[in-house]
Amino acid sequence: MTERLKVFLVDDHGMFRAGVRAELGDHVDVVGEAATVAQAISMIAATQPDVVLLDVHMPDGGGRAVLEGIRRSHPQVKFLALSVSDAAEDVIGLIRAGARGYVTKTISPEDLVDAIRRVADGDAVFSPRLAGFVLDAFAARPESALADPELDQLTNREREVLRLLARGYAYKEIARELFISIKTVETHVSNVLRKLQMSNRYELSRWAADRRLL
Repeated sequence: MTERLKVFLVDDHGMFRAGVRAELGDHVDVVGEAATVAQAISMIAATQPDVVLLDVHMPDGGGRAVLEGIRRSHPQVKFLALSVSDAAEDVIGLIRAGARGYVTKTISPEDLVDAIRRVADGDAVFSPRLAGFVLDAFAARPESALADPELDQLTNREREVLRLLARGYAYKEIARELFISIKTVETHVSNVLRKLQMSNRYELSRWAADRRLL
């Protein structure tokens, strides 16, 4: 009998994790789940799953932070992003960070099981609509897609805030759009300014436009 794959779930929505666990239970062994980055890093290290199903956006740093916290110490663990987002910067950011695939939450349970098995076998897996886009993005923009040290400093949430800020959104509008507090928006903006060594939102807007993040 073939040994069942061990899968770990990372998502900050408990009902979603419960649904995925129920759908996957007959096909793989769900060895754990986490709602925060810190919890995920600790429990993935402890359970040593074959594949981690990884949400992209979470309040404390998101999937990229989990990847960065695990990859060096546990390189055998493979990551499959499972997200509502199909934004360019999310897809490219997670693949650059080391995810083996990226599928959206509209995927059927059967296709998700297949994607998990393929990632475990070393394949790269994408939702159909994203596959061509990923290839085009890496072919058309090899330098910016593969190596942008400044952009790599930012978490997924910081990039979201930056993109909306560059589009002219006020802090209150960003907070409403991302379902976070105005105080949290201010914190993210301060972090981005510090990391990129800039002094105001206008410099950030130009920087974002240069990298086509708008």
